[in-house]
Amino acid sequence: MTDHDAHFMRRAFELAYAQSGQTGDNPSVGCVLVNGAGQVVAEAATGDGGRPHAEQSALDLCEDDNCRGGTAYVTLEPCRQRSTDEESCSRRLIQAGLKRVVVAILDRHPKGHGGLVALQDAGIAVEVGILAEDGRSLYAPFFASIDPNKTMD
Repeated sequence: MTDHDAHFMRRAFELAYAQSGQTGDNPSVGCVLVNGAGQVVAEAATGDGGRPHAEQSALDLCEDDNCRGGTAYVTLEPCRQRSTDEESCSRRLIQAGLKRVVVAILDRHPKGHGGLVALQDAGIAVEVGILAEDGRSLYAPFFASIDPNKTMD
């Protein structure tokens, strides 16, 4: 973990916390997109009611190919599959041409978990665990709603 990684992930958590309680059954996720030069080119959080997802909104704000070759900082593992017919966040990140995705914590939801494997299979470097304690704290209620008998690791 670099100082830059912690800085950008803290910003992603600020975005997620600001939306906390506004996302329905979905978790509030923050996403910061940084270009290859280390400049923030887009940022977003999960929308009201749980849609759009943070990654989707941030990528929609990213102009031209500004994200290509850059890094995404996401507070929760990008989804592998959507409950709607929309494209998953992991697929969207792959299509954007990112070279690296940094995630605080893995998703336990069956449709979310596995997004990082899809990213890795596409040749994107993945790092997990940056500010993981913040992730465990923020997502404990969401994970409990999925499986109330399972405690946080």
